[in-house]
Amino acid sequence: LTDLQNIGFMGTNMVSGSAVGIVLATNNETYFGSMAKSLSGDRAKNSFERGVDSVSSLLIRLMLVMVPVVLLINGFTKGDWGDALLFSITIAVGLTPEMLPVIMTSTLAKGAVLMSKHQVIVKTLGAIQTFGEMDVLCTDKTGTLTEDKIILEKYMNAVGEDDNRTLRHAFLNSYFQTGYKNFMDRAVIARTEREETEDPRLVDLSETYTKVDEIPFDFSRRRLSVLVRDRAGSTRMITKGAVEEMLAICTYAEQGSDDVPLTDDLRRQILSVADKLNDEGMRVIALARKNDPAPVGAFGVKDEGDMIFMGYLAFLDPPKDTAMTAIAALKDHGVVTKVLTGDNEKTTRCICRQVGLPVDHILLGSDLENMDDETLQKEAERTTVFAKLSPDQKARVVTALQAAGHTVGFMGDGINDAPALKLADIGISVDSAVDIAKESADIILLEKSLMVLEQGIIEGRKTYANMIKYIKMTASSNFGNMFSVLASSVLLPFLPMMSLQLIILNLVYEISCIAIPWDNVDEDYLKVPRNWDASTIGSFMIWLGPTSSVFDWITYLVLYFVICPYFVSDGLTYHQIATTAMITSGPMAGLSVRDAYEAMFQAGWFVESMWTQTLVIHMIRTPKIPFLQSHASATLTTLTCAGIAVLTALPFTPIARDLGFVALPGPYFYFLAVVVILYMLLATSVKKAYIRHYGSLL
Repeated sequence: LTDLQNIGFMGTNMVSGSAVGIVLATNNETYFGSMAKSLSGDRAKNSFERGVDSVSSLLIRLMLVMVPVVLLINGFTKGDWGDALLFSITIAVGLTPEMLPVIMTSTLAKGAVLMSKHQVIVKTLGAIQTFGEMDVLCTDKTGTLTEDKIILEKYMNAVGEDDNRTLRHAFLNSYFQTGYKNFMDRAVIARTEREETEDPRLVDLSETYTKVDEIPFDFSRRRLSVLVRDRAGSTRMITKGAVEEMLAICTYAEQGSDDVPLTDDLRRQILSVADKLNDEGMRVIALARKNDPAPVGAFGVKDEGDMIFMGYLAFLDPPKDTAMTAIAALKDHGVVTKVLTGDNEKTTRCICRQVGLPVDHILLGSDLENMDDETLQKEAERTTVFAKLSPDQKARVVTALQAAGHTVGFMGDGINDAPALKLADIGISVDSAVDIAKESADIILLEKSLMVLEQGIIEGRKTYANMIKYIKMTASSNFGNMFSVLASSVLLPFLPMMSLQLIILNLVYEISCIAIPWDNVDEDYLKVPRNWDASTIGSFMIWLGPTSSVFDWITYLVLYFVICPYFVSDGLTYHQIATTAMITSGPMAGLSVRDAYEAMFQAGWFVESMWTQTLVIHMIRTPKIPFLQSHASATLTTLTCAGIAVLTALPFTPIARDLGFVALPGPYFYFLAVVVILYMLLATSVKKAYIRHYGSLL
């Protein structure tokens, strides 16, 4: 922003030569000053941030509904409001995906680290996910589709002949202008230095002439003027800019040693030469002069008139070798590439044709001026190439595409790209870009290769896939557990699981999920952009959550009516047991029969919950058949198996009694095996039905 404000100040102050320039810059009445003001505000939330907000809101609403219901049901049915309150708070903890911040941060950080290996700096972690969501990439032409190694190919007079006089005047303009020296300025200076050995008139021009004043470039005039004085005291204004804009301020043209009126025929001849150069893929700017313009202090934009057309400068910037391959790769991944450039349509058409972009329909900045937002939105959908755009018009196209529902990335490296970089869902710049472009971007490429964008998109989609896996599997599992808890609150005379047990179960499950950021993602999932949609989480919970509840209820029935009576109370159910009955021998000695009954029931549901809750990770991570058609990463498989093993063994450890557990009998595990197999079959069937109904799983 400081760069822009300085340029804005410099532009006005150097034109006027007075303190007025400071006032104009302070009031943001310069072009660059107003641009700085537009870039100084907070950036709007991107799609990733909006998605996280929607998920958080959904989970909070669920918690606000479920917790009071659990509290009231347990309070009225059990009569112990203290335990009911503690259990309802535990339910709130259970509903909360505690590892969500860790999973999201780890997943994004992993993507950033992988991108760094491809010479990419990720400034904003959330941009990794937005990268994968992007379905439209808007890019500037120069330096992105082209090599950004601009050379001055030709310097010609008004009739299209090579002329060192044109080069000499171009050097004075490029050398003495004090704004940002772009690649064309550098190319002019470099070519002049190379030609000095063959033309003595090009030697020591910077010492032969003295700069007097200048009118900086702006995007409305599209030209730049410099006022110089030679040793004899004569002053000369030298102006360069876009061909059409230069012809608009010229009334004469050089022909040999004469200045002749700029007739309509001569204008057509000049435009014909420029068009031919454009068709060859060259960028063309024109040069004009004016002798003895207004003196310093009175010199200004008004002097840019009645000038003498001198000739052309033709620059060559060939397309990148990788541009066509990269654009095709992006298309294969569902990303449409659109070109937004300030260059003229002929040069742009030539370059775009070479890199495989359709150029049948091109919109110009002048076309946009006559369009309302609704019309532009429709045109932006069907247009691939936009030419002769101002910075504001680039930003307007980005906004129109966003309004049409697209996630838009913008890639640029110049000052004129900064507003679009700021507005885009993901701004992409390069290390050699101007500071304001890099400050406005989310991602910076250390190498100007479009091929790295494909890798970024893949990493972004992997990031989203692994985050949404965790959110959906945890939300559906917790939602199912709440159904199970509600049923137990109504039907059971005791809590199905103590608060401490529920917290341990939740903790070990969450630890098992730590490996999700490193999980594999199915190749076919990476082919299309993926958008955050909290509504799919809600529908997923409703479909998959009750699936586990079905087997929880079956487990309740078997534990309550079969296993606990058979192995604890000699066939008696809980209500039939005398409150004073004690166990005097065996591993449960010292416990009352009712306490042992509760402990075995809670241990049984605890182990069953861990098995089903953890296996659902493998069920939900892929729409394919788990273990057979799609495999989880070795790290995730190891952690989930370890979690199951630890909690299955917990009722048999010395601390089991302290946790409220007793050892489970052998026949219980036969029942558990049947439950797990049936659960996986039912979950797979429901998953397939969900995919048929909604089109995708994640």
